[in-house]
Amino acid sequence: MTKLIQAMPGMSEPVTEADVARLLESRLNLQLATLDEEGYPNIAPVMFYYDKDSGKMYVNADKRSRKVQNIRRNPDKIYYSIDDENYFYEGVKGRARATIIEDTQKNISILEKINLKYLGTLKHPVARELMENTRSGTYGTIEITPKFFSAWNLGKVQ
Repeated sequence: MTKLIQAMPGMSEPVTEADVARLLESRLNLQLATLDEEGYPNIAPVMFYYDKDSGKMYVNADKRSRKVQNIRRNPDKIYYSIDDENYFYEGVKGRARATIIEDTQKNISILEKINLKYLGTLKHPVARELMENTRSGTYGTIEITPKFFSAWNLGKVQ
């Protein structure tokens, strides 16, 4: 696993790699932050898939979207956050590098995993629309390579 940083030093019990893996495999959205052409942050909530073997996260996106344009211009200044707003508040965030995958077959394979994770089926109307946009080449995949995981869990504070 990528380097794990305790976001709240001094907790009575540290956040573990297993805690981070559980968040990365949850159905929570990932907040993806990119920088626009003027240097302002653009934050987009997105569905994602975490591949534990590679340690990378994947997002399906319209190639014309602001986030994709920002990544093409500045792939090394990406930030992400995945957090649960329910008590005990917990989450993971960090910096990353992002690239756009253009390979349609690979994009379809990744999107199937995202659709199954969030929608539970490939037959859902949203899943079908995303698949069609990916097959046509309008949508691609953002591959996010985390530089670190900064994690917190208020349930571990006493």
